[in-house]
Amino acid sequence: MSYFDNIRTFVRVYELGSMSAAGRDLRISSAVTSSRISQLEEHLGVRLFQRTTRSLSPTEHGQSFYRGATEILDAVESAEAQIVNVTEHLKGALYVAAPLGVGRRLIAPQVPLFLAEYPDVSVRLRLTDRKVDLTTEGLDLAFFLGQPEDSNLRIRKIADVPRVLCASPEYVARRGMPDDGDALLAERHECINLRFPGAAEFQWRLLTPDGPRRFAVTGRYESDDGDVLTDWALGGHGIVLKPVFEVAEHLKSGALVPVAEKTPPEPVQMACLFTHRRRQDPKTRIFMEFVIERIGAAFRQPG
Repeated sequence: MSYFDNIRTFVRVYELGSMSAAGRDLRISSAVTSSRISQLEEHLGVRLFQRTTRSLSPTEHGQSFYRGATEILDAVESAEAQIVNVTEHLKGALYVAAPLGVGRRLIAPQVPLFLAEYPDVSVRLRLTDRKVDLTTEGLDLAFFLGQPEDSNLRIRKIADVPRVLCASPEYVARRGMPDDGDALLAERHECINLRFPGAAEFQWRLLTPDGPRRFAVTGRYESDDGDVLTDWALGGHGIVLKPVFEVAEHLKSGALVPVAEKTPPEPVQMACLFTHRRRQDPKTRIFMEFVIERIGAAFRQPG
């Protein structure tokens, strides 16, 4: 178990960026934390962190090892969850958050299936496109699109979700078909944006021949509800950037058409956030695995 403890300690030092912070999180001393990292480095024969008196940063080897280490911890937790699944009787309330589109189309349909297997569990599903705080809002886990800001939380990646720029045929007939991101700006297209108090992302990140690039698009239509943005696009009011799964039916029917296809949006990460508690409530882990297994498979299917 000592090697496994060393790996777990390494992951927390990497995520928290501090030996002392990782020690507090794991309830061990800074000396023990440092010793475990040293033992791991000696075993691997490489330096995992660059250390100075004021800072600590992962080396290239450390970055590479972190990816494998988190997979190891996730695999162990998944195996434990399978054992708990057959040895413990799950009960109580589970508090879950998700963005509106993700929640309505992907998470909510799984809840009745989960509750059918666990009749003594209740799920409180909160749907919002704003960022949530698991600790202050009393949440057990939160699904999200994008990159989280809180390094104190564990992240379980589900998939890279393709996105699309699209508009109604009526809008394209009226304003023209933009070829790329530069045309969006030069032709002053009406771009419909998801924004909410405290949002920091006001640009569209598109894939160009020279690599990813941010485009500072503008538009008169803004909302903190992703489905409202889709409705506006369907009404011919502008161009919207959406995960493909949210607008797939409209694209298939022709109610929306892809635009600026020479510079498509960069895919966005879908993942799950949960608190870093080693002995986490079993129903949290089991619900997370239950949902991820089902919605993750959909994104892994070809085409």
